[in-house]
Amino acid sequence: MRIEGQSSAGNDPGDWKTGPERLSPDVIVKETPRFQFGENWERFLTRIDDRQIREAERAIKQMLEIEDLRGKSFIDVGSGSGLSSLAARRLGATVFSFDYDPKSVACTQALKRTFFPDDPEWTVAEGSVLDTDWLRSLKAYDIVYSWGVLHHTGSMGQALANVDSLVKSGGRLFISIYNDQGNVSHLWRAVKRLYNHLPRPLTYLLTGPALIFLWGPSTVRDLIRARPFHTWRNYATSRGMSPWHDLLDWVGGYPFEVAQPHAITDFYETRGYKLQKLNGVGAGLGCNQFVFTKL
Repeated sequence: MRIEGQSSAGNDPGDWKTGPERLSPDVIVKETPRFQFGENWERFLTRIDDRQIREAERAIKQMLEIEDLRGKSFIDVGSGSGLSSLAARRLGATVFSFDYDPKSVACTQALKRTFFPDDPEWTVAEGSVLDTDWLRSLKAYDIVYSWGVLHHTGSMGQALANVDSLVKSGGRLFISIYNDQGNVSHLWRAVKRLYNHLPRPLTYLLTGPALIFLWGPSTVRDLIRARPFHTWRNYATSRGMSPWHDLLDWVGGYPFEVAQPHAITDFYETRGYKLQKLNGVGAGLGCNQFVFTKL
């Protein structure tokens, strides 16, 4: 199995575009240290509750415009905590979950043991979306899901191309990719890189200011409305993140690549896909979400 960030022969990660220009070489990140996503999911895992599970189910149903996944096969590329896999299984899908990070794999396995022990319709494995040989050993799926993962591989262009082999003809690809904000994205990349080079006690020099920057406005609004920390307490995402663990994931999440929505759309439409749904963030911070159908 290849290490994430290494190229595979026959796959040119530079053959996709972020507009008129190809990806610059410095964006193809192949260095360490990397953010330990699995450790963050481990610390978060004990906090998962029914509200977060329902939110994960709602997000899948809303983007795919379905009521359930009965009779469908679902692969979770970069399963993280396993929450999205759990949601898909609860919606009736046969699920295959994999992640590059062993601790993320362990989190997904723990969630499966808790909610679906000994279930043959949910498989959890360790694997890399950059390992083309391993991916070819897998079958094609009705739903290929990868939320907030491909831009952290260190070779996003290759990762975007590699998931194609997992999608059945007529199947759907549901991905989310960080929005390209130009110079703002370059600044965040520098912050994330520095975070992962600092000793852990010093990372608070970055998470503290980021907490104020990202959460200050909503905290002030809540205080003005006499609802102190209402937004923080009621925070929910489709991945089930708590606000603190989401902040750590954002500030530390490196490697880090971005793309404008049209770049992702063009990339897949030239490969025989049709865009079915796009939930974008405009010029803002965060992920654009895409659902494509493979023609």
